[in-house]
Amino acid sequence: MTEIRLTGLVHRYPGTGTPALDGIDLHIPAGTALGLLGRNGSGKSTLIAHLVGILRPTGGAVLVGGRDAAGLRVAELARIVGVAIQDPARQIVARRVADEAGFGPRMLGVRGAALEAAVADALAATGLTDAADENPWDLGPSRRRLLGIAAVLAMRTPVVVLDEPTAGLDDRERERVGAIVRQLTEAGRTTLVATHDVRFAAEHLDRLVLLDAGCILLDGTPADLLRSERSPVLAAAGIAPPPVAREGERLGLAPTPSDAAFVAALRCAESEGRAGSRPLEEGLT
Repeated sequence: MTEIRLTGLVHRYPGTGTPALDGIDLHIPAGTALGLLGRNGSGKSTLIAHLVGILRPTGGAVLVGGRDAAGLRVAELARIVGVAIQDPARQIVARRVADEAGFGPRMLGVRGAALEAAVADALAATGLTDAADENPWDLGPSRRRLLGIAAVLAMRTPVVVLDEPTAGLDDRERERVGAIVRQLTEAGRTTLVATHDVRFAAEHLDRLVLLDAGCILLDGTPADLLRSERSPVLAAAGIAPPPVAREGERLGLAPTPSDAAFVAALRCAESEGRAGSRPLEEGLT
């Protein structure tokens, strides 16, 4: 069980002195599934880089499991925080899918039956068991992204970071990633998801943090962040709630209702004369 705590975290890039992170205070209890939202350049990737020691704070502190990350080597942090990076092609080092999934745990010293079990579980979770003997470069882009997630899952770190995990995935694959997040949470592992996929974040994460210009603008549950009165703040930060969030609020549902719940509520509203003149299909676009 590993919590993360950022206190007054500041990072300024050399040369310009512009703060990429400007006094971030954030507590992520162990077992939380947290989403980082924000436009490109908002500070999401910079924050993640501090968790794995790629960057060190200009000011403030990053505590991972109560330990100051600035005092830990990258190799030490790799045993605590596993990251599936945004571009999975940059992560591939092996010529066989199973070997790629096992690369991280091997670097951590895992061998034998424990390594085989870790790889088998990771490939099963990502739906890649049937591709174990294939070359990673023979997989399509979406399956390569899932392989990048499998490589992190196999490390069995207490903290898992997924950077844009649903980019380019179809609905079935997105649901698979959602199931992975739920499994991590149920196992007490801390999960951070940096994403532009607001609907995925609202459906599968416990808490959302909106970043802009290196600062936290909003921090709360999906239902809180996607309320209509938050729209001006979200828009200013380049975030557009999914249409179903607005409709869900109007119909008294959760901010991202399932399609079945949405259709049922909309039909009920129509039958009671509360849906206005818009056709049913309009609410689903």
